[in-house]
Amino acid sequence: MNRATRIAVIVAMAIAVLAPIGLVVYQSFLDGPFFQPKISFTLSAYEFVLDDEDFFDALYNSCIIAFGMTAIAVPVGALLAFLMTRTDLPGRRWIEPVILVPMFVSSVVLAFGFVVSLGPAGFVTLWFKSTFGYVPWYLYSKWMLIVIAGLTHVPHIFLYTSSALRSLGSDVEEAARMTGAGPLRTAMTVSLPMVMPNILYSAVLVFFLGFELFGLPLVLGDPEGILVLATYLYKLTNKLGTPSYQLMAVVVVAIICIALPLVALQRFLLRAANRYVSVKGKAAAQKPVSIGVWRWPAVAMITAWLLFTVVVPLSGLVLRAFVSSWGEGVNLLDVLTLDHFRELMEFPNLTRGIVNTLLIASVGGALSVGVYTVLNLAAHRWPSGWTRLMDYLVLLPRAMPGLVAGLAIFWVFLFTPFLAPLRQTMIAIWVAYTLVWLAYGMRLVSGALLQIGPELEEAGRIVGASPGRVSRDLTIPLIKVGLFSSWLLIFVTFMREYSTGVYLLAPGTEVIGSLLVSLWGTGAVDLVTALSTINIAMIGGGLLLMSLFGKRSHG
Repeated sequence: MNRATRIAVIVAMAIAVLAPIGLVVYQSFLDGPFFQPKISFTLSAYEFVLDDEDFFDALYNSCIIAFGMTAIAVPVGALLAFLMTRTDLPGRRWIEPVILVPMFVSSVVLAFGFVVSLGPAGFVTLWFKSTFGYVPWYLYSKWMLIVIAGLTHVPHIFLYTSSALRSLGSDVEEAARMTGAGPLRTAMTVSLPMVMPNILYSAVLVFFLGFELFGLPLVLGDPEGILVLATYLYKLTNKLGTPSYQLMAVVVVAIICIALPLVALQRFLLRAANRYVSVKGKAAAQKPVSIGVWRWPAVAMITAWLLFTVVVPLSGLVLRAFVSSWGEGVNLLDVLTLDHFRELMEFPNLTRGIVNTLLIASVGGALSVGVYTVLNLAAHRWPSGWTRLMDYLVLLPRAMPGLVAGLAIFWVFLFTPFLAPLRQTMIAIWVAYTLVWLAYGMRLVSGALLQIGPELEEAGRIVGASPGRVSRDLTIPLIKVGLFSSWLLIFVTFMREYSTGVYLLAPGTEVIGSLLVSLWGTGAVDLVTALSTINIAMIGGGLLLMSLFGKRSHG
């Protein structure tokens, strides 16, 4: 790309990123909806929200849940990473892919699974009560919400910590073992401290995700009135009976003000982590740490975590989709049925939601990867103030949870005359998904671009090729495998997304995620479990495709 094209691309991205945020901030200072002819600037919306006890209750709960889930996820995830990458734990090859499953399943689907498995009338609850005579847990309590949120976010800690541990040699660990240190002491005093910047980065990520939680608190917290910021925002309309745009905007501004410093801290920690690891140079040959008699207890711990976070909720959800009733004394084999799926197919909006989800994940995902590629090429090997601006702009959508971003983009389509006709089309959903996952998609594509040596592109320019032709005929063909991998990950990500489309839900724009939230509010449990099962199957197909492609690309 030439300089003018690069600048034009970055400016276009800046408009797309800043318009939703700017509109939200503007709306928060008005006394009515921004599209009304007579409006005036005021702080009344801020005064109302700051005088509302429910807002501070939601803020307090968000803080407690964020701290609690981080305190659970960090030690469990870091220990899992050490066991999987640095020890002779049996079955590592088979266990590791399963550890990442909670990242790829929508949190609202997991929440439904916990309800039908561990709820007051859940399968596991009824079995436990009939066997032991009592049930030691109550699913709709705050501490259970924290435990479930913490354990389901373990993969985020595991992913960043394990990738850093793999880059380290084993010489220091061997020295520690020679001095008599056991496996646990080696992990706590040698291995994990060496990747502490990565652990801190992932800890801040999980803490931030705690403020973004929507599906888990909506399903597990609502029965006991446990509000968090996202569910408080979602319920503002019901609270007043009519949509109150200015109050919703104030809550969005509050969430962004909390999220922006956390995103900035993440950026700082990521740089620190990269510097920390880069000092190591090439990793020495790795020799697994022998954990001796602790091998099978470690396997038992991992199995217990997988049972709780993956097997119990997903199996319970799928089982519920295939039975007409359940309870004490009910033989499940006698109540097996496909009626829930037949009923689902009788609703045009639900079948349309399945088709739309496939389209947005496949075609929309491919288009999004194309956008991310163009944006990366605009900044590729171009050290300037424009690229630094782009680096910061990319992070801004990450400061908006999916529910918040969906609302902001809904307002942009409502506010902009030439976009208004597209508001109730899948284009609006695609724009929202592309912006929400901008940072993630950019990182995926940039990883592929960084594998191309600068000398290849320089050779193209030497023989007279223009920058555009170098990108088209050299760079993009060389990264096509990386682009396909990026599309697979975006495919699964778009497939599991649910909160972004909640405010964009309209006839013709239905996707599975937003339909699940809507159906849960009506109490249609049979349809929810059937649609969730279909969603799990679609995500499973995407993960299988990723696995097959990974094996093929690595020989």
